[in-house]
Amino acid sequence: MAGKFARSWALMKASAAVLKSDKSLLVFPLLSGLCTLVVAASFLLPVALMMMGDEHAGQDPQQRMSVGSYLLLFAFYLVQYSVIIFFQTALTGVALMHLRGEPTSVSAGFALARSRLGNIIGYALIAATVGLVLRMVQERLGLIGRFVVGFLGLAWTVATFLVVPLIASEDVGPVDAVKRSVELLKRSWGENLIGNGGIGVVFTLVMLLAILVAALLIGGAFALHSIVAVVVVAALAVVGFVLLALIQSSLQGIYAAALYRFAESGEASVGFDQGLLEQAFRDKKKK
Repeated sequence: MAGKFARSWALMKASAAVLKSDKSLLVFPLLSGLCTLVVAASFLLPVALMMMGDEHAGQDPQQRMSVGSYLLLFAFYLVQYSVIIFFQTALTGVALMHLRGEPTSVSAGFALARSRLGNIIGYALIAATVGLVLRMVQERLGLIGRFVVGFLGLAWTVATFLVVPLIASEDVGPVDAVKRSVELLKRSWGENLIGNGGIGVVFTLVMLLAILVAALLIGGAFALHSIVAVVVVAALAVVGFVLLALIQSSLQGIYAAALYRFAESGEASVGFDQGLLEQAFRDKKKK
């Protein structure tokens, strides 16, 4: 297990080196975040207006929402996942180009994602269905449902970790992409779980530290009784949090691309050690 952590950490550092050399990759998670906010607002505003109308009419808004809530939630999941997967495909596509030593550009990433639009929507449909089923289980089973959904959600995330690289690299349908991602998972299960989880843990700790520092700085600004200082510190804190989120998302895309490329071709990507990847993907029976 210690070896898996060491390999995953080394692969994460190699992913960070790729991002450092091609900072344009940050554009994709930035635009993805902005678009998902727009999608969320487009769904939340009609719901809020409908609930307000029910209250004025003397109706129970919870009863009204229960009729079409699942359909509305499914539509939200479908649109939201489509947007997220579209930008993830663009990011991963550019990362794969970089790892192969090919010229890269933001426009090339978007062109690739557009060419895979049918597969992206198909996979979003699968993800939305899974998300809706998990939500229904959680609501019906209460506290137990939360544990069940947490476990199943983690299993789904790990099993589909390489779906986006598959869609970005090959013209493969969403169902086949999920099946092949599961097959590749059997060869790289340790690196998939520990590496992706490790990125999340590292950035969670960094985020907590950043929140603490921001709180201290904002408190100091209030002590100075300076509104300008409070606004400046708060603005810098928001920018810092956004940047951390963009870096995390980019690293996860690069990491998945590197694992996928070696699993498929057996060749180490630019900046990644051949021996390290061979250890990560050697036959489980030989471990």
